[in-house]
Amino acid sequence: MKNRYIENFEKSQLDGKNVPQFKAGDTLRLGIKIQEGDKTRIQNFEGVCIAVRGNGVDKTFTVRKMGANNIGVEKIFPLYSDSLEKIEVLRIGRVRRAKLYYLRNRRGKAARIKELRKEVNNNK
Repeated sequence: MKNRYIENFEKSQLDGKNVPQFKAGDTLRLGIKIQEGDKTRIQNFEGVCIAVRGNGVDKTFTVRKMGANNIGVEKIFPLYSDSLEKIEVLRIGRVRRAKLYYLRNRRGKAARIKELRKEVNNNK
């Protein structure tokens, strides 16, 4: 049971934030706001979401991408962070687990995730 002042503060943090619906297995492109001195720029980080945890303001998600020389790079982002400029869902993955930590041990084709396709019903 939370204090009502904390609940009101968290509700005000969530207002005005439009976050797309995604889950583990989806491929995301994140626009991260980076400040260098007095200049700011947006850098894209594209990878597979391997975990979503928490709820409300405390919700975080982990994105994994393959960097240079096939080195895996994972970053954990707070969902309602001010440094996240945009979240774009590129592909919806068909997975059977909520946490895809097994992808850490996979390389190349073994690390692929099938894409979820919407089947069209032509029966009339």
